[in-house]
Amino acid sequence: MWLLSIFRVIFVEKKLYQVGQLFSVAEASKNETGGGEGIEVLKNEPYEKDGEKGQYTHKIYHIQSKVPAFVRLFAPEGSLVFHEKAWNAYPYCRTSESPLTCLIIFLLNRLTFSRITFAVFLNVHNLDASTWKNVTVVPIDIADRSQVSNDYKPDEDPAKFKSAKTGRGPLGPDWKKELVSNAECPRMCAYKLVTVKFKWWGLQTKVENFIQEQEKRIFNNFHRQLFCWIDKWVELTMDDIRRMEAETQKELEEVDVDFVCSGNLSSR
Repeated sequence: MWLLSIFRVIFVEKKLYQVGQLFSVAEASKNETGGGEGIEVLKNEPYEKDGEKGQYTHKIYHIQSKVPAFVRLFAPEGSLVFHEKAWNAYPYCRTSESPLTCLIIFLLNRLTFSRITFAVFLNVHNLDASTWKNVTVVPIDIADRSQVSNDYKPDEDPAKFKSAKTGRGPLGPDWKKELVSNAECPRMCAYKLVTVKFKWWGLQTKVENFIQEQEKRIFNNFHRQLFCWIDKWVELTMDDIRRMEAETQKELEEVDVDFVCSGNLSSR
């Protein structure tokens, strides 16, 4: 049994979203890495298969301190180290995550489709009727501070930020309605289908619900940052992004090596 949710994130321009997304992923990777936890980039390379072209990435996430105590208590050794494989063929992107150990059954899949539409219940992933009826649609409003809780940062608040380079922002309480009424204003919606399967007697429902809650939190915080960092990435090209990704991968490798050499990481 899979727990399925679709997270709807409205953004301001599909054309720029790819660059902004990749820039923000690289920045977030650096911010989240250190102290033996964070992200390792094993592969970041172009791929082509069955007529599909895009960028393939293989990353390892160390998340020991980022899970609740009840999970750490029962988690076998190695189960809080995850492999993430992603095939990004924009506007489509599919991601699969699984733990390093095979002692527990846990799978997390994401399928993103970015479209120029605001349809609330649009089945953009073409799920069959029996699957679709079990999907929960979760709208995300990046300007709504009430959806942020303890993660709030004033400099990452779209309701306060105004871009010096594009003039966009701040986003008012009716910003989505204003986008709909203004046909000339660029807009898009990212539909992120998240499926979770966790098989552990007594913990399955609790963990699956926790993961879906965290997915919403991650998507919300990430897109708030993406919007407020627009002056940093709006003039970048895809060549700039690939150079930045290579530099980020090297920086993350140096952080990991430094930590191992300090004797703080006992096993890998």
